[in-house]
Amino acid sequence: MNKKSLYVLEYDKIMQRLAEYTVTEMGHALVKKLKPRTEFIQIQTELDKTRDGADILRLKGGIPVPNIVSVAPHLKRLAIGATLNGKELAQIGKVLRFANESQRFFRALADEHVELNYLYGLNDELATLPELDRRLRISLESDGYVTDDASSLLRSLRRQIANTESAIREKLNELTRGSAAKYLSGTNVTIRNDRYVIPVRAEHRAKFGGIVHDQSSSGQTYFVEPRVVVELNDRLRQEIVAQNEEIRRILRELSELVAPYTAEIEQNAKIIGEFDLINAKAKYAKELKATEPKLSRENDIYLRQVWHPLLEPKKAVKNDLILGKDYQAMVITGPNTGGKTITLKTLGLIQMMGQAGLFIPAFENSRIGIFKEIFADIGDEQSIEQNLSTFSSHMTNIVKILRQVDKRSLVLFDELGAGTDPQEGAALAIAILDELGSKGAYVLATTHYPELKTYGFERPQTINASMEFNEETLRPTYRLLIGIPGQSNAFNISARLGLEAHIITAARDLTAKDSQDLNEMIADLVKKRRQAEEDAIELEHDLTEARKVHTELTTMYERFSAERERLLEDAKKQANELVTQAQSKADEIIKDLRELQTKAVSDVKENQLIDAKAKLNALEQPQALQKNRILRKAKKEQTLQPNDDVMVTSYGQRGVLLKKVDAHTWEVQLGILKMKLDESELEKIKVAPKKAKRAGTVLRSASKSHVSPRLDLRGKRYEEALTEVDRYIDAAILAGYPSVTIVHGKGTGALRQGITQYLNTNRAVKRFNFAAPNNGGDGATVVYFK
Repeated sequence: MNKKSLYVLEYDKIMQRLAEYTVTEMGHALVKKLKPRTEFIQIQTELDKTRDGADILRLKGGIPVPNIVSVAPHLKRLAIGATLNGKELAQIGKVLRFANESQRFFRALADEHVELNYLYGLNDELATLPELDRRLRISLESDGYVTDDASSLLRSLRRQIANTESAIREKLNELTRGSAAKYLSGTNVTIRNDRYVIPVRAEHRAKFGGIVHDQSSSGQTYFVEPRVVVELNDRLRQEIVAQNEEIRRILRELSELVAPYTAEIEQNAKIIGEFDLINAKAKYAKELKATEPKLSRENDIYLRQVWHPLLEPKKAVKNDLILGKDYQAMVITGPNTGGKTITLKTLGLIQMMGQAGLFIPAFENSRIGIFKEIFADIGDEQSIEQNLSTFSSHMTNIVKILRQVDKRSLVLFDELGAGTDPQEGAALAIAILDELGSKGAYVLATTHYPELKTYGFERPQTINASMEFNEETLRPTYRLLIGIPGQSNAFNISARLGLEAHIITAARDLTAKDSQDLNEMIADLVKKRRQAEEDAIELEHDLTEARKVHTELTTMYERFSAERERLLEDAKKQANELVTQAQSKADEIIKDLRELQTKAVSDVKENQLIDAKAKLNALEQPQALQKNRILRKAKKEQTLQPNDDVMVTSYGQRGVLLKKVDAHTWEVQLGILKMKLDESELEKIKVAPKKAKRAGTVLRSASKSHVSPRLDLRGKRYEEALTEVDRYIDAAILAGYPSVTIVHGKGTGALRQGITQYLNTNRAVKRFNFAAPNNGGDGATVVYFK
């Protein structure tokens, strides 16, 4: 890109603003080198970097780049075997430290599934040297100060120095605060020639012996090193020399450790500079409210509501700029101060920014082209020294442009052909535009010449444009009107200034009606073209969203299918485990039933058999009926009616329905018991023909013998009492008592506690509580059955 156009279009001012957002010397240097690129892949890569930076800025506040100076000079000195000072080594340590911090930062972004186009790869190029980083961090402060941890000898020497200094100050303080203080001109202990001294009056300088190191400007005070601290000062001097020698040794050792890694450190420094530049571009885009432009290989430019980046966004007038698809040349006509030149500069500067990888001040989905060269002939460049007039300077520049221009060039002409005879200037302008058209260049030109209005109509790939003028305020609006040539607005202005209406009408009749109709037709076509562009952008957005949703649905379906298969396998596995467990439990229950059968008749209780059968039936897992005709018919046949024989599934016993208590509850005759059961526990059965009775075990019901509603256990042993309670509860249930009273007495409370524990575990007991005070109080328990 030629330097003249960069200067004329004020590209350097954009770079100055961009540089304000850098924090490293490397980033600042990259901004100075940043120039518009000319290849599609290069430009797209730079835009991808800026987009990554903008995303990180939005999500995390930017890449955490620290303030780092350039370490390139330090690395060059290391290459020739030099020893770096502490500050230089600390600056290299910052570079290494950033590499580790950057790895953690981008690892966290990856864990959050933040999508980046370029920066993950750039971060992977950083070299992490943990051992060297740790050694530098331990040995040096950020300002280059060598720490006590750098070596054990250095720590020991500094401890000795501190002790010696303390001893010196203690002795000198004795002098300044004791009887000898009257010989001093002050009480401050100071340092002269790296030795501790005290201020002594001139007439008493020999009082303390020692060495005079300095005197005041008045000559009234001598700075004396007393004899009592000379030896200590000598020792301190030796210790300081030893400390400095150890520091030099440490710095030399650290420099030797760093030297083999100069290439890696240099690479890291370059990447830090690039991160800093990306951060700066993202921050500048945020300040400018800029958006990412799309690239058009065909140079189909469509800038939506673009404004000049150096203008205040809130005040700048935004315009649509279209060039390259239906026309490669645009001629803007109209009066001065209407905004023609700023429109010209806007197109050129926006192209340069986009090709440099910067976001542009325009609405989203704007497109820019890719130009090898952008030529600009803008402003008055007359030169007194070279004896060049305005016309001559312009023509000299145009001649140079015409020699270099090709189909990958964008040419910007301000006031083409100005500065000479209007007729000749217009002819030259038309010829120059024709020449540029023959070379396939893209052109945006401004002019005053009315002849170029006709040129815009007659030449292919060329269109007229003008800057809007407010006829009410008689001021320009700075809005670009594509397809409409500039008009003088003389009729409207004259009418507002009071010219007679019949004169204006006569003047209008003298103008060509066809010209007016053509302007309106072109304006309508341009309006439709813009609407078509907006519709296409909206459709493209909808298509992108639809594709995104389709991709997400496809991914989710694949995940669903995989999850379904996994769940089916898990279900089969769990079902097999349940079957195994059920078989094991069934075997245990059958074993218990067989043991019951082998016992004496009087020892077998009816509720034990019912509970065992219920456990066996509970092993079967109920299945929901499917909604089909056959199953609905089967369900209908199962409709319950009074006097139906049913199977009580929860107990595994047969019974007869007596009556329906409510919507889902039936009263069932279950042997000698009447129970209220939910219909979900009842299964209708068909009564089989009666068969001859078979011999078998007979259970005698306790209800045939008299059962008292009150059981007295006083005076009985603990085990005997609990056994009797167990049998009594079973007999009371079979007798149909709703409640009974167990008298256990107060005593030690052991029997009462045992009965309470038993009742808590008996499933037939609904609740229980102590009797009323007049019926035994806490010496008796009233038990209620379900």
